[in-house]
Amino acid sequence: MSQDWKTTNKRTVLQNGKFLTVEYHTVELPDGTVIEDWSWVITPDFINVVIIDEDGRFVLFRQTKYGIEGDSLATVGGYIEDNEDPLAAAKREMLEETGYEAPNWISFGSFRVDANRGAGMAYAYLATGAKKVTEPDADDLEEQELVLLSRSEVETALFKGEFKVLPWTGLVALSLLHLDKNNARYS
Repeated sequence: MSQDWKTTNKRTVLQNGKFLTVEYHTVELPDGTVIEDWSWVITPDFINVVIIDEDGRFVLFRQTKYGIEGDSLATVGGYIEDNEDPLAAAKREMLEETGYEAPNWISFGSFRVDANRGAGMAYAYLATGAKKVTEPDADDLEEQELVLLSRSEVETALFKGEFKVLPWTGLVALSLLHLDKNNARYS
């Protein structure tokens, strides 16, 4: 179809620990046009997981986040550690944040957060048949409450905009489509 753009030079303009780097790239388009100072944002890759327990309930959070107004429903999520496999990160984060483990995992793949500016990769998973095996041991800064919702409640919340972050909204929608397409049992 089309050719990729080429990065011919990079320079760091902001280095703020492991959570944010901003670079300016010099980019050459397929037609030879050169763009100077194309902003590129580097943030850690992360996972998000929709969890369905062995009773068919969705295991979610009601939480606050600095970048959104009010409460939001949220999936499990977290950064992938250096040299960590995304699925291993998803299982680790799920256990840490919820105390649940699941025998069944489906990967929906990886998704670039911002097609023009980078901002990390999101790895999306559905975990089913989950059961609580321990108490959560999360180090999250935000206030959050674990909630168990029926599929109907999740669908209603999705359409009412109660998942206020795009990766969560997309993953919940993908999970519901997957369940419909496969006539999947939840547990």
